[in-house]
Amino acid sequence: MRKEIFIKRSKINAPVREVFKWHSRPGAIERMSPPWDPLDIVYKSGEIEKGAKTIMKISAGPLPLKIRWIAEHIEYKENRLFRDRQIKGPFAHWIHTHRFIPDGTDKCYLADEIEYALPINPFGNFFGSSLINQRLERIFHFRHTTLAYDIADHLRQKDKGPLTFLISGASGLLGSSLVPFLTTGGHRVIRLVRKSPLSAENEVFWDPASGLLDLDGIENIDVVIHLAGESIGQGRWTKEKKKKIVESRNKSTSLIAEKIAKLDPLPKVLISASAIGYYGNRGDKPLTEEDTCGADFISGVCSEWEQAAASAKIKGVRTVFLRIGITLSPLGGALNKLLLPFKLCLGGKLGPGNQYMSWIGIDDVIGAIYHVVSNNNIEGPINVVAPNPVTNLEFTKTLGKVLSRPTLFSVPETVIKPAFGEMGREILLSSTRVVPNKLLATGYRFRNPDLEGALRHLLGKKTY
Repeated sequence: MRKEIFIKRSKINAPVREVFKWHSRPGAIERMSPPWDPLDIVYKSGEIEKGAKTIMKISAGPLPLKIRWIAEHIEYKENRLFRDRQIKGPFAHWIHTHRFIPDGTDKCYLADEIEYALPINPFGNFFGSSLINQRLERIFHFRHTTLAYDIADHLRQKDKGPLTFLISGASGLLGSSLVPFLTTGGHRVIRLVRKSPLSAENEVFWDPASGLLDLDGIENIDVVIHLAGESIGQGRWTKEKKKKIVESRNKSTSLIAEKIAKLDPLPKVLISASAIGYYGNRGDKPLTEEDTCGADFISGVCSEWEQAAASAKIKGVRTVFLRIGITLSPLGGALNKLLLPFKLCLGGKLGPGNQYMSWIGIDDVIGAIYHVVSNNNIEGPINVVAPNPVTNLEFTKTLGKVLSRPTLFSVPETVIKPAFGEMGREILLSSTRVVPNKLLATGYRFRNPDLEGALRHLLGKKTY
């Protein structure tokens, strides 16, 4: 059996104990799972301690097929290394050693060393190992980059101590990234769920439609983050769909605001999702938090959504509304829907292509939320968008460049409007050029301020 060795080593600007501790906390494996090739965690019996086991499902090449992988941790030396091996999976042999090497008191080196063998003949091993090494390089570049940014964010707020977060929409696109970011930073997260809650998992049942939410058993909630709401980007906006969009936001926000306003002590901050749809179709005018509400249906939805948090604000809870732009992630949202047609060389602009798209990478949405938590001077609306909005045509060309695909097609307005109705006009063809004034003024540092860099990071395309 021919064995191969892969090593990825990076310098991290953080003490070795902090980097090791980050790996030992819940959410580490989820946080380091690359979004273009995600792991599905089926079961975990622990974190990284010796004897802990993880059952995962991983992708098997380009096909929509998942392979079962069972890994067991076989060695643990605090602040120095931990090691796991494959019990069952696609390799004939796999041992992964995570090494942590101090570099003075405030820096360290992280080294991932993988010894593996493929279950095929020697020629297949020769060619296959080259492809495996390329794939591993992409994955571990993403992992090390994400780790470095996450730890830097947490260290900047270390003096504030661990906090308790209450989060709605924890299983959604944003929530599923936010929760592991917080738990790897040492924070406690309580999830609002609409199923039978598991107390061991820090879950609390709620039902906004029925006004059910009991927070009496929870002590000292520091931060409330409300992300739940009916999707606006799927299907036509029928009368029933529009009703769901409005009620899902207003009822849930009012319920949370009213309940936390009665807590003693009060939470430090309520952060409620909103959207840049607040501004409506405004052409190429740069829009800041000072601009007025637009005249579209979705503008009215966002305005009512923000007003629904009034009871918490009146009580004195610092209240912040995240006017979030087009969030980029291959796991969901607009980018997820675009990937297949672009990969099939069917990508192109929508309508005239001159409408502005105010986008933001998902890691910067998470970073902006954490920035809001720690910055007591931020309240009211805040634009959560990258500082460089682009037109639909620019977005199309950039995504095609990153994927190495032509973008020759286009979908005319005459097709979009009849097919999608009001949703198509307000979501696909609307032009909203939003500027993140408050984020920039309060010192937020974007991980990916330009579109090409963000897409390459999220899709694992080489930039190094």
